Amino acid sequence: MPSKNIAIVGAGPAGLRAAEVAAERGAKVTVYDAKPSSGRKFLVAGKSGLNLTNDDEWQAFLSRYTGNDLPTEHWNHILTKFDNTALRAWAASLGIATYTASSGKVFPTEMKSAPLLRRWIEKLRRLEVSFHHNHQLIDLTNIENGATLTVKSKDVESIHDFDSIILALGGGSWQSTGSDGSWLEIFNKHGIQTTPLTAANCGWHTHWHPSILEKAEGLPLKNIVVTAGENSRQGELVITKYGLEGGPIYRLGRYIKALESPQITIDFKPSFTIERLVAKMESAKRNLLHEAKLRWKLSPAVIAILDTYPEWTSVEQLAKTVKACTLTLTHTRPIGEAISSAGGVKWSELDQNLMLKTLPHIYCAGEMLDWEAPTGGYLLQACFATGNWAGHQASQGINTP
Repeated sequence: MPSKNIAIVGAGPAGLRAAEVAAERGAKVTVYDAKPSSGRKFLVAGKSGLNLTNDDEWQAFLSRYTGNDLPTEHWNHILTKFDNTALRAWAASLGIATYTASSGKVFPTEMKSAPLLRRWIEKLRRLEVSFHHNHQLIDLTNIENGATLTVKSKDVESIHDFDSIILALGGGSWQSTGSDGSWLEIFNKHGIQTTPLTAANCGWHTHWHPSILEKAEGLPLKNIVVTAGENSRQGELVITKYGLEGGPIYRLGRYIKALESPQITIDFKPSFTIERLVAKMESAKRNLLHEAKLRWKLSPAVIAILDTYPEWTSVEQLAKTVKACTLTLTHTRPIGEAISSAGGVKWSELDQNLMLKTLPHIYCAGEMLDWEAPTGGYLLQACFATGNWAGHQASQGINTP
């Protein structure tokens, strides 16, 4: 039986993993990417340390994912087929050792993404995967027992037939790396339904009092607990000229969006009760904020926020605000600045193999699918896992392994 001829469009982690799997199964694989080189978003993700995955207990790991009509059982099956243990073993097979940080995040020991990407590309070339950079996707069509890909390079369009095509075109974040969401126009033309792409894992705007920015712009709010609705996260935020950035607000993003009026509540002293804070003030009756700064060890950033309130009339009132300071939010930062995006191809448009129902032999993987996850290794894990799944399906037809 002749080997399958498969195209991968998008040379990010999902696309490269799909290419690797298909090539290892004997397929002839051609990778197309709109940018001059592969893995640009992967390199950006590793600028401050490549967080490959997370060492979470697996059921807890799976619970981090949400999405519009996400088929939870099947989604979990796709992730389990290439889980956090498998991803670490894969990195080790490329000669890249990994370690688990105290936060549970998993990093290469060298921290950087470039050495891993370089070895990965070398492996793909040994598997005879062909790369065509500076090729932009123009259109997709079906043919009997396959699909046709139209791409443009240097203003010249070309048409190519394949047994299967895997699309790993990214979402809408980090648009300079190629994931600009331009594929949405093509899908719309073919009547494929999508959920609008929105910013995820991103900062939020709020209306700061000018004195807060004067005193605290760029300063951290450390060791705090942030709550949105019934969901809380501990960590650190940074005061910016437009609002707030940081892990807790990234992880709470989907809960904030679900609120009728976006807001968060911050506990600046989570290790103390209101009663304990009041007791530490002893007999203080005057200059309450100054006394609280000393006795409760409040940071300059916290003091800048509290200083915008009317004069404090009681210790109890101040303690309650320190334990539950509510901030009204207005909107997220632009999607182009977000770490990731939510939305994408609706699950109703895909079969169990991640193949488009209206365009047989064409599969989707990675961030272009409608799922969302927090930072901490969950984003890359899902990109690898969906690429892994699509690579298996496309290289053997539509039979689930």
